Amino acid sequence: MPHQQRRRFIVAGALAAIGTVVVSRSSKAASRNGTIALALKSIADPFTSSMIDAARAFQKHSPYPFDLVVQGTATETDVEGQIRIVENLIAQRVSAIVLAPTHSKALIPAVNESIRRGIITLTIDNPLDPDASNADGMRIPFVGPDNLRGAKLIGNYLAQKLHGGDHVGIVEGVPSDRNAQQRTTGFTDEMKAAHVDIVAVEAGDWEYAKGKRAAAAILARRPDIRALLCGNDNMAMGAVDAVRDTRKTGSVLITGYNNSAAIKPLLKNGSVLATVDQFAAKQAVYGIDVALQALLQQRRQEDLSAYIETPVALVTRGNA
Repeated sequence: MPHQQRRRFIVAGALAAIGTVVVSRSSKAASRNGTIALALKSIADPFTSSMIDAARAFQKHSPYPFDLVVQGTATETDVEGQIRIVENLIAQRVSAIVLAPTHSKALIPAVNESIRRGIITLTIDNPLDPDASNADGMRIPFVGPDNLRGAKLIGNYLAQKLHGGDHVGIVEGVPSDRNAQQRTTGFTDEMKAAHVDIVAVEAGDWEYAKGKRAAAAILARRPDIRALLCGNDNMAMGAVDAVRDTRKTGSVLITGYNNSAAIKPLLKNGSVLATVDQFAAKQAVYGIDVALQALLQQRRQEDLSAYIETPVALVTRGNA
């Protein structure tokens, strides 16, 4: 990755109460560098909140003033709502859109239209489906982590606590999301390598309540489960409560993904074995900076790098 895209930025500040639409704007002088829109998933998710926090801080401290518009959906699966957000941003003629897609295929037509209108457009957090996007001949950069690698990190750590022949289940995110698919694949690869059997996979759609229901369904169907690998921390917290409700606390290992603030107490008390930090703040900042540099340098969509990787790290009780 070019050095300028690897830069570290000091971001700080607390996020105020967020509604369904969050708008942050700098001074009138910002218009000369354009307007960057951050189109996110559920604003109720702490992961999204940390992105918004970092984006606003980056805008405040950037030496190159720009307008920032931040919008998010009401839920993780509000695909139609996010499509409308992108369409409205196109109508507003923003200069760039940094998108965390709610669906890896359904957003492609709206993204393609954005690019056709001359708007610099890229994705963070969840990449668009490469086959579907490549079929239209559009380059849609992804700024974010290697979800497969992150899932393998946590899968390998869990495997060290299990024995060959043990049974585990997976509580995955939205099945159509590329990041959910990559995490499930990473979990599966590490379990197979350890000769551990995956006997159930249920979708929790990234949400606590759905994650709890998915975990409860797995536990009811397979009471011999030794562990639940969860695609994010929201679902892991739901799994913790499902395990408690079935009086299996201590006998079922649970892993998360995201290293949210809410998961830290559960790591420290042993309710959750491990999670993965994918540095949401850095994803938002890198994504906005790539868009800003493209505007400053008057780069075209096709000039942008296809993939700019951001870091992942395993987090356990010892380093939470």
